[in-house]
Amino acid sequence: MIDANLIFDSETRLTGSALGCRRGGRRVFDGLDFEVQAGDFLSLVGKNGSGKSTFLRMIAGFVPKVAGEVIYNQGGKTAAALASEDITLVGHQNGLKPGMSLRNNATFYYRLMTGGVPAPERLQIAADIFALGSLLDEPVQYFSSGQRHRSALMRFPFVARQIWLMDEPTVGLDADNRAALAALIQHHMACGGIVIAATHDPMWVQGNVLNMDQFQPAHGTETDDEGWL
Repeated sequence: MIDANLIFDSETRLTGSALGCRRGGRRVFDGLDFEVQAGDFLSLVGKNGSGKSTFLRMIAGFVPKVAGEVIYNQGGKTAAALASEDITLVGHQNGLKPGMSLRNNATFYYRLMTGGVPAPERLQIAADIFALGSLLDEPVQYFSSGQRHRSALMRFPFVARQIWLMDEPTVGLDADNRAALAALIQHHMACGGIVIAATHDPMWVQGNVLNMDQFQPAHGTETDDEGWL
């Protein structure tokens, strides 16, 4: 792994209470409570449309919550908002520039996230985890959908962040790359990392499960706009 000696703060906790969110004119979920701490894996399950992706984007700060509170405790400090420097989110959109090589895409991302320039060996190791090492200098526009997805997943080991948010990370992965992803997650957890993953597939990682179906709004509440955006 890239950061073999990296150990994250063991006191880190991320909690949410009575969370609610509204997207596209409807309430997506209501009354959602969760808690994760250093070393935890939380799997988000539920039917399509139950709010798994919305939940991840809300935690990352891209979607506003309209009820409840998210508390982040790290390094002995508590805040009601998650510090952006502690999180990596990979969602359905891979965020790659097709005309650029994988190397240039990754370097751009690293600079955006850290303000620095990655060491070449760091990039090589991250790419090799998902069998992309030989494609670093190839334009992304020629990649298959699976290769593009793996190119997005390699951001997790590439940039050191304690909290990983994954949206359907196993989609398009063959057995070898699923095993590589599971090993990567387990290593991250062993270092005190936190992983929250929305998935319909088995992840081969032990952890807790949050069933989003349990937080669906009661029938007939969608038109109550008081306090909702």
